[in-house]
Amino acid sequence: MQLTGKVALITGAGSGIGKATSLLLAKEGAKIAVLGRTEDELQETVAQIQNSGGEAIPVGADISQPDEMQQAVQKIINQWGRLDIVFANAGINGVWAPIEELEPQEWNKTINVNLTGTFLTVKYAVPYLKKQGGSVIITSSVNGTRIFSNTGATAYSCTKAAQVAFTKMVALELAKHRIRVNVICPGAITTNIDENTERRDLEEIQEPVEFPEGKIPLTDGKPGSSEQVAQLVLFLASEASGHITGTEMWIDGGESLLKA
Repeated sequence: MQLTGKVALITGAGSGIGKATSLLLAKEGAKIAVLGRTEDELQETVAQIQNSGGEAIPVGADISQPDEMQQAVQKIINQWGRLDIVFANAGINGVWAPIEELEPQEWNKTINVNLTGTFLTVKYAVPYLKKQGGSVIITSSVNGTRIFSNTGATAYSCTKAAQVAFTKMVALELAKHRIRVNVICPGAITTNIDENTERRDLEEIQEPVEFPEGKIPLTDGKPGSSEQVAQLVLFLASEASGHITGTEMWIDGGESLLKA
């Protein structure tokens, strides 16, 4: 098992990419702090790990709240005494709307969760990562990095672009502490994030484009799976990627090459 003896914090771990990654990293020997806001989902993820012989604890927290994230990291240290891997995965799509209709509070919510939440997750973990080195993986997106055609997703795309800049800045800062920081950019992945997306009045501002063969070239339009993304996170969390830092990796079946 590649991660035996390691402790991993995974945010947004109750569903989708976060859950799939929690299960995979636990299978590879890591102890998992399953962080999220929905208690039932967290308990289910923890139970699945424990039923498979792994070790995990639920950590309820809102990543956009400094006090809650500081307490969350302290809970992990109290439980296991160390932290080796941080997967800053939690985020929201927020409101997608024409710029003149996007309300300041809607903009702020997306920024606070996606960008400030990433900052807080990494900030409070760093003192413990410094003790022995480790790996930080951040979930960005094809949006704001290679794709700019999802009109109306302005706030979301700005946070995703900023996460890439954050990754590169922090990767250089923390390199001397043997902490690697990388960012993944998924395309269309089968998760439930779309259920939490509010789209308003986009018909008038979107450019009409058709992809008769499907907009994901590698699969003729079929989206990727959370499990496929989890495999990429495992690679970046493990020593197999020991000389990789400050790097973005797209996992989208070629979608962003077609849609840019």
